Amino acid sequence: MLSATIAAHPAAATALRRRYPLRPRQPLCAPIGTAAKRQWMATARLSVTNALANLSVESAPAAPPKLSFPILVNSCTGKMGKAVAEAAVSAGLQLVPVSFSAMEVPDGKIEVCDREICIHNPSESEKILPSIVKEYPDLIVVDYTVPDAVNANAELYCKLGLPFVMGTTGGNRQLLHKTVHDANIYAVISPQMGKQVVAFLAAMEIMSEQFPGAFSGYKLEVMESHQATKLDISGTAKAVISFFQKLGVSFDMNEVKQVRDPEEQVTLVGVPEEHLGGHAFHMYHLTSPDGTVSFEFQHNVCGRSIYAEGTVDAAMFLYTKIKSGASKKLYDMIDVLREGNMR
Repeated sequence: MLSATIAAHPAAATALRRRYPLRPRQPLCAPIGTAAKRQWMATARLSVTNALANLSVESAPAAPPKLSFPILVNSCTGKMGKAVAEAAVSAGLQLVPVSFSAMEVPDGKIEVCDREICIHNPSESEKILPSIVKEYPDLIVVDYTVPDAVNANAELYCKLGLPFVMGTTGGNRQLLHKTVHDANIYAVISPQMGKQVVAFLAAMEIMSEQFPGAFSGYKLEVMESHQATKLDISGTAKAVISFFQKLGVSFDMNEVKQVRDPEEQVTLVGVPEEHLGGHAFHMYHLTSPDGTVSFEFQHNVCGRSIYAEGTVDAAMFLYTKIKSGASKKLYDMIDVLREGNMR
């Protein structure tokens, strides 16, 4: 859920209804007394219908082309990687039956959508990937591993000329971008793959640039809830707070209320119990200096599907850029959103 709401008072709404009472609803058309009038109305309706049909054909955006290409998800053993693998299969992409993980799995294999994926140790990736590249020439890699592996993985992908989508957060981001830029490899790099969340962040950034100081003097309260395994403050929350700071709000990151206790998440935040292991609930509440005006921005994500679908869209976007021979090669999720051809 993504919403922006302004607090309103029921009493004020009642007063407005008394002052401006609703008018009785008028009939859509008066009775038609002659055949000639009926014929005229039928002709008019037909004209309107044709005009609307033509308008719909001309204004409707073209459906994104159906794509199919090989995709390797590194790693499928994690919850996020598995969600991306399932989304890729659902989208009609060819899931390569190979992945890498330090996690031990029975018989070295896992199943994703009835497909058997062979899991190799990350230390074997440099030896195994070249043969995978030869077998799947249009291969795109999606990376959901661990922060400590971000830079090493990117260096390997670049060395092999493998285009990739980096969804893993952390690592040295400046070095990551430099590595890709120097290798001249196609890649989408973004710490946030949820398309709608990215759009919200983009809107916040535009607002902060266009209207600096618009919320000067306002008090900001921030609450964010994530699964208990996430110990740090959300990168998305940090970005939103930075935009509010540009809008004139004074706020310190230490003031963020992090909710990680499952009981509080259910009773205080309203997280469904089935999503305690994977969710992202954020609330930003602004109050004017005199307390008479308040704004609330909230985005709640249950599960991982929003990120998985966004990642698959990023991979599809990258594939079309490669096939078109685009001169630009390094992209982020804003570029993916601007393209518009999302499912």
